[in-house]
Amino acid sequence: MAKLSTDELLDAFKEMTLLELSDFVKLFEDTFDVKAAAPVAVTAVPGAAGAAAEEVEEQDEFDVILEAAGDKKIQVIKEIRALTSLGLKEAKDLVDGAPKSVFDGKVNKEQAEKAKAALEAAGASVTVK
Repeated sequence: MAKLSTDELLDAFKEMTLLELSDFVKLFEDTFDVKAAAPVAVTAVPGAAGAAAEEVEEQDEFDVILEAAGDKKIQVIKEIRALTSLGLKEAKDLVDGAPKSVFDGKVNKEQAEKAKAALEAAGASVTVK
């Protein structure tokens, strides 16, 4: 097998859907017995409850969760496809599997609110966390 350059690998990843990329990452983790999650530093500080409250206020990454498709399931599937790079089958599976996260990764507040508004306009019930 020919060795691929970093640029070639990135180009291949750009062509994948989010679900395909997620499956690849899981397979990569299992094959090489590694974890792809970024390390998180946790420090225990007395009075951390006040610091935790400040972190919640400064939250800059949000999850958009599709709670239910509602009566207009086809419209919701169309919006999911417009918001993500998912194909028709993947978008339908996501809608059928509700409650489910729309984005595998986190998005900023503006993107989350935009996605929530679009999905609710299509008839879905959505939660932003």
